Amino acid sequence: MTNGNVIPEDFLLNSESARILYHNYAKDLPIIDYHNHLPPNEIAEAKNFSNMSEIWLKGDHYKWRAMRTLGVNERLITGDASDEEKFMAWAKIVPATVRNPLFHWSHMELKKPFGINQFLNENSAKEIYAHGNQLLATKEFSTQGLLKQFNVKMVGTTDDPTDSLEHHKALIDQNFEIKVKPSFRPDKSLIINDAATYRAYVKKLSAVSGIEITDVESLVAALRNRIEFFAAHGASISDHGLNQIPSKVTLTDAQKTEYSKFLKGESDNYSDTDAFAGYVLTALAKIYHEKGWVQQFHLGAIRNNNHGMMRKIGPDTGFDSIGDYSQAQNLSNFLGNLSLDDQLAKTIIYNLNPADNDVFATMTSNFADGKTKGKVQFGSGWWFLDQKDGMEKQLTSLSNMGVLSTFVGMLTDSRSFLSYPRHEYFRRILCNLLGSEMENGQIPNDEVWIGNIVKDICYYNAKEYFNL
Repeated sequence: MTNGNVIPEDFLLNSESARILYHNYAKDLPIIDYHNHLPPNEIAEAKNFSNMSEIWLKGDHYKWRAMRTLGVNERLITGDASDEEKFMAWAKIVPATVRNPLFHWSHMELKKPFGINQFLNENSAKEIYAHGNQLLATKEFSTQGLLKQFNVKMVGTTDDPTDSLEHHKALIDQNFEIKVKPSFRPDKSLIINDAATYRAYVKKLSAVSGIEITDVESLVAALRNRIEFFAAHGASISDHGLNQIPSKVTLTDAQKTEYSKFLKGESDNYSDTDAFAGYVLTALAKIYHEKGWVQQFHLGAIRNNNHGMMRKIGPDTGFDSIGDYSQAQNLSNFLGNLSLDDQLAKTIIYNLNPADNDVFATMTSNFADGKTKGKVQFGSGWWFLDQKDGMEKQLTSLSNMGVLSTFVGMLTDSRSFLSYPRHEYFRRILCNLLGSEMENGQIPNDEVWIGNIVKDICYYNAKEYFNL
């Protein structure tokens, strides 16, 4: 199913040097997807999706946002319409998404793995839907089959400390050839928003850890217990999704006593939630360093802006945006405090507000230790910034104020098994950027020299950084 003109072989490669870098050095490298939100149960069971809507539209809030903006009724997005109706509604509006990254991603995802290289629109939708559905029924298009097709070597899922990790264990028992490693995401333990919800979570954490949580110290002990449990199941990475790093890192004795009373229900309000979060996060960061883990911080989103839709269909449904939180001083205090006794683990900081790119890029080199290559990383453009312009700006800030050649490269940060062409997208953008500078004399016009840097950024740096 091709007319050859949608995603050509030299897509985004605007010079001969860019084409050489991509095709000879980047294209065929394996993928280390060290942070994503893929459901481990669906990998363990080698799930086959029933149709194109289930694998491509369900849960994809990027596509949902575009559909709403173009006036598509919610029934055809998250409502009770049939899967085929939802696919047809999406296909009808795809031509209007030109210049949104969805237009590129969608057609790249159709080309690989489905072999469809024609424009998706109202006229082509039925044929594409039928062809895709036919392939999805095969073993090669199961979750495990897709990961193999995309040449993925490592998948880093995102998991709550209370998770049983039974599906990760099942994958180990299956001897599945791709590493599926859990990542420790303890946000619910340190962010106090609603008292009842928080106490219920702590009760669950107590049960799975076997440690009765009555104070801050026993909370940290329970989290340490779960870190050990995760490590036994192959984990070596943590992740935190925060508006900003807490501004404080210590608690007074009175604040510790207050937390114990809060857990008992003597009060529904904790006086300094920022200090509490900072204290627990600091304790966790020291454990990560002790274990030799990598810690990640995704910073800057303002979530669930549409309160009406939040009430109707819940969180994480496409109503988030870039926040304008102050980041620099808190990052400095937090990382600097950990450096006092050399307890700073390898760290990746991800920025969502492009206005802060230079802040994040300059912060990383402050904590180089002279031993670990790229110890603190300015993470790739994510969420609203994982498009061409966002990636180029991140690469430029990193190059100008850090060392690009140490970069650990792209990740999907996605819930979709079809998101792996984003690695291809990144590799093409990287090669185009470097290739154009080779030809205009900004960097050496030496294919092997620059090609090896490309290989490091696309694969080998991550392999070394995550001890794979």
